[in-house]
Formats: sequence, structure tokens, C-alpha cells
Amino acid sequence: MKPRFEYHTAGHRGIKALGDLEAYLHGCGLEAPLLELVKMRASQINGCAFCLDMHSKDARAAGETEQRLYGLDAWREAPFYSERERAALDWCEALTLIADSHAPDDVYEHARAQFDEAELVDLTLAIVAINGWNRLAISSRAQAGTYKPELAK
Repeated sequence: MKPRFEYHTAGHRGIKALGDLEAYLHGCGLEAPLLELVKMRASQINGCAFCLDMHSKDARAAGETEQRLYGLDAWREAPFYSERERAALDWCEALTLIADSHAPDDVYEHARAQFDEAELVDLTLAIVAINGWNRLAISSRAQAGTYKPELAK
């Protein structure tokens, strides 16, 4: 598949703003492994090969296990995710599929039991960001396989 456009090199202020949101999220206090799992799960749902490649590499570089990455698509049945991670993944799925679910109250209550209000806003922003990145990568036909994590560069 041939790339359509290079959104990451266009120098557009909108891309910079999304990058600034990412920078904020990296320092907001939410656990980096949790954020990577959320990014992976949204990217699985959206079918974003570029982002799956990127975030699987970032997660592994940060110490995430293969077992947890491979089991992510079936996190409800897999025993190796914490209750906090489960709440985040549940919230991620509800927001990524918002047209279908409209963020149900039970999913919100599950998330709220694990995250304070500020953390929930930050988690929601992380989900908003990855869904935006997914749409940019998919629509531009960004090529999977070329990304190298910061720790490996």
C-alpha cells in the first residue's frame, strides 16, 4: 500500500497540537505501561497497523511482556491484567466504539472506581489522542514496520 500523505512531516500546527497533547500525557502521572496498553487496544479496535507496530515496540522497550501484549485482544478472559488496567481497557473500548455504546454508566463506574476525576480526564484524553492518531495513520496509509522506539534509537 502506497502512503497517501505525510502528516507527521507536514509541519502543520494541528499535528503539533496533537504532539503537545502526547507530551502532556507522558508526564501526567498515569502509568506508562497502562497508557501503552490503552494505545494498543484502541489501535486493535481501529485496525491501525502503524500504531500497533509503534506501540507494541514502545511497550516492549519499556519492559512489557509478550504474554500481555498477545493477550490484549482477550483481556477480559486473561488473568494477567490488574483491575486498574481492566477499568482503563473497558473505558477505552467504550470510548473508541462510542457510536455503539455511548459510554455506558457501568463502564464509567468501573473506571471511576480505579481513577480519580483528574486521572479519568487524562485517561480520556489519552483515548481521544490515540483515536486521532489512528485516524491520521489509517487515512494517510502510514507504513507499518518502520518505527523504532526511542529506547532503541
